[in-house]
Amino acid sequence: MSVGRFLQQAAAGNAGEAIYVDDLFSTDIDYSGSWGPHTITNGLDLSGEGGMVWTKARDGGTNHWLYDTERGATKALSPDQTSAEGTITYGLTGFTSTGFTFSLSHAPDPNSQVWWSFRKQPGFFDVVTYSGTGSAQNISHNLGSVPGMIIVKNIGRASTYWHVYHRAAGGSYSTNPHNVEMYLNTTDNEQNGVQTWGTTAPTSTQFTIGGSGLGSNYSGDNYVAYLFAHDAQDFGEDSDEAIIKCGSFTTDGSGNASVDLGFEPQWILAKTSASANQWVIVDTMRGLSENGTGTDKHLWANSSNAEMNYAFGHPTSTGFEAKNIGVNQTYIYVAIRRPHKPASKFAATDLFSMDAAGSTSSSPCFVSNGHVVDMAWEKTPSSTGGHLFFQRLTGQKYLNSADSGTESTGSAVQWDYMSGCLDAFSGANSYQAWMFRRAPGFFDVVTYTGTGSDLTVNHNLGVTPELIIVKNRNRSENWPVYHSGDSSNYYFLNTTTGGQSNNRFSSITASSFVAEGGSNDVNSNYNDGHVAYLFATVAGISKVGTYSGTGSDVNVDCGFSSGARFVLIKRSDSTGDWYYYDSVRGIVAGNDPYLFLNTTAAQVTNTDYIDPLSSGFTITSSAPAALNTSGGTYLFLAIA
Repeated sequence: MSVGRFLQQAAAGNAGEAIYVDDLFSTDIDYSGSWGPHTITNGLDLSGEGGMVWTKARDGGTNHWLYDTERGATKALSPDQTSAEGTITYGLTGFTSTGFTFSLSHAPDPNSQVWWSFRKQPGFFDVVTYSGTGSAQNISHNLGSVPGMIIVKNIGRASTYWHVYHRAAGGSYSTNPHNVEMYLNTTDNEQNGVQTWGTTAPTSTQFTIGGSGLGSNYSGDNYVAYLFAHDAQDFGEDSDEAIIKCGSFTTDGSGNASVDLGFEPQWILAKTSASANQWVIVDTMRGLSENGTGTDKHLWANSSNAEMNYAFGHPTSTGFEAKNIGVNQTYIYVAIRRPHKPASKFAATDLFSMDAAGSTSSSPCFVSNGHVVDMAWEKTPSSTGGHLFFQRLTGQKYLNSADSGTESTGSAVQWDYMSGCLDAFSGANSYQAWMFRRAPGFFDVVTYTGTGSDLTVNHNLGVTPELIIVKNRNRSENWPVYHSGDSSNYYFLNTTTGGQSNNRFSSITASSFVAEGGSNDVNSNYNDGHVAYLFATVAGISKVGTYSGTGSDVNVDCGFSSGARFVLIKRSDSTGDWYYYDSVRGIVAGNDPYLFLNTTAAQVTNTDYIDPLSSGFTITSSAPAALNTSGGTYLFLAIA
């Protein structure tokens, strides 16, 4: 057992208790209210375990502010300034067992603030304070692993820099790479840091401060140090996954690089090490999309500038792709894993929501049950119109499941909300939305580029997918579908076609599937972009399965306790539409409206083809052959 894992289990209070990045890090950007007191509830126990909160106004030229539990809630430091610690009345006001509180009295607009919270945890993050001595000294910490990055600031003295140690800095100023330092408050390249870090590399229990400089060790001055771990594989369901990495990458002659982290990131801090440049902060909540078209939301740690739109790149299932960020440049980075707490830790309502009518005047247009939305589709149930699919990973792009067309851009398709999606738009009140949160075991979204040859597509579902839906985003192609209930065939979501011999999907596992070459819909030989939606069964939450028709009432047991809120059905042994029902429009003992994912038709409201059943749903004897005929076979997805 690693030192980090031993300390982690002790901190958890229960040997072997799993800890997830969801418990330790959060990006928060959307909260209700205006000026005055506010509460952020993100599930992080900052008051009990300790930690740090970093905040920045996105739309104004105000400073970054850092608060931590070692110095006290109202004590603020600004990483884009060299000033001493100050007490801020209107800012963070307290740490709680589920997040923090703050207060605002004037600009910036409260709905444009971003907050990044880091909870103390061995193997992830630590905060320590110490006093300078003027002589080299060792500073103890509780990270439980060798730090990947350390940031130190003189608390009480103005005009002092923020000194940064990073394990992957180049070492061009010393024979010992750990002697190199950078400055968080400037664009400067790496410097000789022997005065700051001494001649001893940091360990899992301490780091060394050398010399008597004002920045790190002046006699009698007080300092704070923020420590970030690297690749401590102590987290997740089996306590064997890393959630943070501190590394480096070098771009090619086009300014691109592919970085393998072993996980999909949600937050990245990056800086060129050998040349002057900004400290870039990007995250998937504000916007870091697969398109890489200059719309990624950047903030600079060393600057009070407002948020800007630039290209950075996009996350992948195992890391990230940097795009157009400077030719032949070496970057250091800190990357934090996306949420990976399994679906079994949540209620079904924390993973799937519906909003019957979008807002025409307030954003987010569609409101979830309080959960982050990673993918959704919208449709006007009472009139003709497409089922428009969109996902956080592709930014403002959307697709229509009722046709084979390419993706389009929607100006209202915005993602920087904690509990919903899309900006308000005219006519939104005639739309309904179906909203999904990604969670291992339940649902995942993957984007990939076709090669024309058999392609292994990595995913983070964590279990073998039972339902996969794919769309070529850049070319007019059908929507191929895999369903484990008929794995020898594939289907098209946008047509009524029955099963066709499967030459689209193979080698489907808990971490990947193969998109077979030779068909542009699932794996284009034109380097087209594709998106894949992956679903699986979670006890009491979702069910991917089959049933046989009888012509009489068919009770479909999904293992639920309060019935299904959503049901999607497709006949597999013959042609048939993709019917879907939901509890918002009505799954009742009487008539139940239904829609087809494969057409633009308005809902049909005057039929009674489905009835409620506490353990799932009932297909009635009045249902047509597309839903219930003797000897017919049917594929379905149901969500409790």
